[in-house]
Parts: sequence; structure tokens; C-alpha cells
Amino acid sequence: MIYIAVIGGSVCTKEEEAVARKVGEEVARLGGILVCGGGSGVMEAASKGSAGIGGLVLGILPDRDPRSGNAYLTAAIATGLGEARNAIITRTADVVIAIGGEYGTLSEIALALKMGKPVIGLNSWSLHAPRKIEGGIIEAEEAEEAVTRAFELAEG
Repeated sequence: MIYIAVIGGSVCTKEEEAVARKVGEEVARLGGILVCGGGSGVMEAASKGSAGIGGLVLGILPDRDPRSGNAYLTAAIATGLGEARNAIITRTADVVIAIGGEYGTLSEIALALKMGKPVIGLNSWSLHAPRKIEGGIIEAEEAEEAVTRAFELAEG
């Protein structure tokens, strides 16, 4: 199984919502498990896209109630860890796809890169390290490109 984390803001634009939904659909179409923070915004849109075509969606929730996630989760893990749950999301994923995002998204990007996980950005953060560092965000222009690349990277 390939685990693809989709990360982004709990509040998002209509464009980000549409992209996230398409990413979720593509992850499910290719047989991957979508991992997300289980909340609203980009997370909910990606979950809805995946679940809508029968995909598996795992929500890693910040609070203690496994029923507090969005309605499209197949399963949820209630961590009670708040934003620290971002480390669980990134550790679980083979590849991370970032769509738009807020500071929580930036923390997930940093954690994933620190863990050596590939990060694909769709109109997300851009990073400029103060010195040469291996890796970085791989830019994608559209949902299908991001997911295809994610599966290529996950399969090695």
C-alpha cells in the first residue's frame, strides 16, 4: 500500500478545494491510502474526493475524539496531541502533497523534509534555505501531475 498525505489549510479557497478534491480522487483511483489531518478545508476536500470513488481515507486528528473528523474519513486516530500530530501525519506518509496552506502546513512540510519524505507542492509554500540542503519542495502545476509524481516517488 502507498500512503499519500494531503496537507493544507483548514480554511481554503474554492480553487484549493477543487484541486484537493481532484488529488483525493486521483490517490483513490491509483489505489493509495489518503492520509490527512481529518479536519476541514483542504483535508475535507481531499477526503471527499477519495471517499467519493471508494478510496480509503485515514484522518490523524489533533483532539481526543475519533468522531470529530470530517464526514469522509474511513478511519480516524484521535491523538490528543494538537498540532504535534503533524509529525504522525508526515511519518505515516510515503509522500506528502501540499496544497496552499497555512503555518500548520508549513510545519508539516518541514517535518516531512526533515524525515526525508518527498513533498510535492501545488500552489503551496516555497522555501529558500540559507545554505545548500538536499531536497526541497517539488513543484507541480495540477492535481494529476502531483499524484502521478507522488506514486512514482513512493514506488522508488
